[in-house]
Amino acid sequence: MKKLLILPLLGLVAACSTPTQPTGMLSTYDGLAVNPGAVRASVSDRRDEAGLEKVHRVALTPTEVAETTAAWMSPGERTTLLREIDAQLCFELSERYEIATPAEAADAKVRAVLSQVKATGRVGSAASAAAGFFIPGPIGLRAPGTLGGLGVEAEMIGADGKQLAAITWTRQGMAVGTDNPSLSRIGDALQFAEPFADDAAKAMTAKDRKPIKLAKPDPCAQYGSRLRVEGMAAKFATGLYVPQMSGAKANTPQP
Repeated sequence: MKKLLILPLLGLVAACSTPTQPTGMLSTYDGLAVNPGAVRASVSDRRDEAGLEKVHRVALTPTEVAETTAAWMSPGERTTLLREIDAQLCFELSERYEIATPAEAADAKVRAVLSQVKATGRVGSAASAAAGFFIPGPIGLRAPGTLGGLGVEAEMIGADGKQLAAITWTRQGMAVGTDNPSLSRIGDALQFAEPFADDAAKAMTAKDRKPIKLAKPDPCAQYGSRLRVEGMAAKFATGLYVPQMSGAKANTPQP
């Protein structure tokens, strides 16, 4: 039966990602080209291979928000989403570069701009989770009205002020696939922070650069564990993405 339900929805998969207009907040958009390897997201990027080869330590700046982006978000939702984008960028880039502390000099800085957030439909998500429980399988079905989305721009700027890499990235939830329903309005956007950061880190890395050993202590420790076991358990138990268990943790007060 699940196969029969999937067939009418397959046409929705190809249309899940629509590029957003540039925010104008990156230093330049010159040279951006559509990435033909992107499957679920709409991605345009560029990189200066020679310039990136000289980068070994990067500084990360907090994600900014475009002025016209999702006024419907509460302050808490906004903080949670921005923190998750920051966390995922830190996780991905720390596997490729040293992460500079505020007191350290860096060869380049990375900045990101939240350009779009589409709300996840909560009522339909509960129904989708229930359907997934009674019709289990690796591919889930979600009602079109539940599908949220995320758009982010990012760039790496060298010490001389020149752009070394840039990316514009947009992804919408899919009616058929592995995107998890959520009772949070920012559920889809939070889930998409990781694939965005992965694509951004790839765009900001020279092709021949090898992964590096993760520094100790972890430069991204402020965001909590890289492996969110509690979030996986919640998804297994409920069929839902639960931000409180799956997202980056708040700063822990130091004794």
